[in-house]
Amino acid sequence: MAEDRDDDVHLREHRLQSESVFEGNFLRVSRDRVRLPDGHETEREFIRHSGASVVVPLLDDGRLVLVRQFRYPLGRVMLEFPAGKIDPGEPPLHTAVRELTEETGYSGGEWAYAGPIHNAAAYSDEVIHLYFVRNLREGEARLDHGEHLDVVRMTEDELDALAARGELSDAKTLIGLLWVNKWRHKLWSLDWQPAPALSGDDNLPHEGA
Repeated sequence: MAEDRDDDVHLREHRLQSESVFEGNFLRVSRDRVRLPDGHETEREFIRHSGASVVVPLLDDGRLVLVRQFRYPLGRVMLEFPAGKIDPGEPPLHTAVRELTEETGYSGGEWAYAGPIHNAAAYSDEVIHLYFVRNLREGEARLDHGEHLDVVRMTEDELDALAARGELSDAKTLIGLLWVNKWRHKLWSLDWQPAPALSGDDNLPHEGA
């Protein structure tokens, strides 16, 4: 993950104090007092999030596996690649493997890490880890209690058309689609590895994200 460069010192802000404003089951909100590069002080309010993983599943016929689910803050159904919140102490890859099977029933033989996504850097510290999977095996989904979604399979061209019309607006899915395109044209590379073995506890229900 990229870090600040040494010549970024004139842009850095320094935390002077921090307080917790809200703590829920899913999110925490902090209010920090910070010193700006010019010496002035101000407040920063932001959401703390444990992070998440998103999976771009590649079928043998070239189609991609996505899910459609209702997103309450927006009040609408969104088309997205499978994703979920990282549990405490859980490696992001294990989250990706678990969420793919729970949401779609698919499991895969080869995985590749594309990189981190900072989807709301202005007001959240959330990092979404982007993974690819291929050589998929179809199985039965195991949705969490209260989780409702449809599994869909679409071509890259179909998703491109939705994006061009502004009908595909989920940030992590748009970035995943960009990665698919770059990888298929051999402009960006992926390092494929066997799927990790998960413990029995990883098959228990987890809260979605």
